[in-house]
Amino acid sequence: MRATTLVACDLDRTLIYSKSALWLTGEDKDAPAIVVAEVYEGAPLSFMTRAAEELLLSVKSAATFVPVTTRTQAQYERVRLPGPVPEYAVTSNGGVLVHHGVPDAAWREQLTGTMAAACTPLETIEAYLGRSGFAPWILRVRRAEDLFVYAIIDRDAMPETFLAALVQLCAEGGWSVSVQGRKLYCVPLPINKSDALAEVARRTGSGTVIAAGDSLLDQDMLDGADLAFRPLHGELHDAGYLASHLRLTSVRGILAGEEILRSILAELTAA
Repeated sequence: MRATTLVACDLDRTLIYSKSALWLTGEDKDAPAIVVAEVYEGAPLSFMTRAAEELLLSVKSAATFVPVTTRTQAQYERVRLPGPVPEYAVTSNGGVLVHHGVPDAAWREQLTGTMAAACTPLETIEAYLGRSGFAPWILRVRRAEDLFVYAIIDRDAMPETFLAALVQLCAEGGWSVSVQGRKLYCVPLPINKSDALAEVARRTGSGTVIAAGDSLLDQDMLDGADLAFRPLHGELHDAGYLASHLRLTSVRGILAGEEILRSILAELTAA
């Protein structure tokens, strides 16, 4: 199993955590040692525990490790995980397949053709989110790699009726919607982590896939894995997502990331 196992991990709130997502309880003196995993504009932004760093190094030595993230390529490149840079990475929610640090042009061309045939144009979704009436909760709208759209939101000000209408509009046009913290994502259905990960598995000859993630955009990847993990937080937790091959952590926050890696390593070393 070890030589043919692919381990795919979402990054934010699965493997690395911002200050607001640490969810540390108890006395400060009992907090775990934490290391910086990302710097943005000269300041630390994301973290993992020191134990998680060591566990990830062991996972990398026992399997093919693939970061799988909704971050754009530029956002992904800010993250500093321990050990060698992975041969493969999936960014932009599956829209970009990275091999030795270079986006795969053939993968992009294939996706572009599929989206043109099956999905509402990006510009239409972008224009909808930019309506003046939505300004109280849609603070900024951004494109990601010209593949999908995300917005910075005031979640408390965003009406449930708006979200329901957006979900319906996107579904009719071949798009999905996901809310993660202060970000709202609208993503064409052909852009997904599962298909990109399947391509990496095909190229690497991996016969077994272990995956971990916390958001609705991770669900297809977890569904397709042989063994899956999710933390006790995030969209999937809020939705009550369960499956026969899915394991849940016993904690939430940054310690959940550590627990996921420890459990994955136990699977790899037991095989």
